[in-house]
Amino acid sequence: MNGLLIIDKPGGMTSHDVVGRLRKLTGERSIGHLGTLDPMATGVLPLVLGKWTRLAQYFGDAEKTYTGTIRFGFATDTYDAEGQATSEPVALTLGLAELRELAAGFLGTKEQMPPPYSAKKIAGKPAYELAREGKPVELKAVPITVAEFALEELADDAVTFRMAISSGGYVRSVAHELGKLALCGAHLASLRRTEAGVFTLAEAHTLAELESLVGNVEAIEALSLHPRAILPEMPAVTADQAVWGRMRNGMQANLPEFSDAPLVKVFVSQRELVAIAKRVAGTLFQPVIVMG
Repeated sequence: MNGLLIIDKPGGMTSHDVVGRLRKLTGERSIGHLGTLDPMATGVLPLVLGKWTRLAQYFGDAEKTYTGTIRFGFATDTYDAEGQATSEPVALTLGLAELRELAAGFLGTKEQMPPPYSAKKIAGKPAYELAREGKPVELKAVPITVAEFALEELADDAVTFRMAISSGGYVRSVAHELGKLALCGAHLASLRRTEAGVFTLAEAHTLAELESLVGNVEAIEALSLHPRAILPEMPAVTADQAVWGRMRNGMQANLPEFSDAPLVKVFVSQRELVAIAKRVAGTLFQPVIVMG
């Protein structure tokens, strides 16, 4: 099975758990996810299947949008509700307007320190494994961009929010740092990804929906995004047999109508995506990924 499925990930599962479930449902062994979601988080998790896993490199830098809840009063070692408290309870004394002023300081491009319990690698080993073993976790700050951080409603010690953050950014870290600024500690209490680049919840399918189709690979495949809708920044071209014959063998070919496009998606029918080609010069294109 080749395609791209958008899953509405349930809470309590890792992204890898979802991949494992899809392998059982589809019989396809080659499946990868485009952007990890923490076990506590729910929402948009795009999965590429079969030959489409070769396209994963083109989805890496997409901005993500989230809604969720930040709880004030104490910090945790994981920066979310699944961790252990690292501070004594301290009452929140700030109002919503004051918290919004603090949140505004996170907007723009800034350095962010990833959480110690994260998938960031240290000498080839995930940081969370070192943290669980009680070993020092020496992470480096990385530049991330927060395009939106809107605090919506404050009820007792919890505030709901909406955030748009660049790939590689951690909402948990923002919650943790906001708690420091509020002088009472805070952690992420809930998180739902509503958008991952061009992918939205409107396109997502639940695991229960897919499990109802178990054994019917064609029906599951029909839920995959239309091939011409993916990677919208790349024009789509339907190659004739001469062009496809050259590209299938790794040879360059002319695509006159796409002289300004750096990359194009090459189809041999309405739905069969067979290659990604890169412009070499003028109208001459070189296949960089061949899937046919």
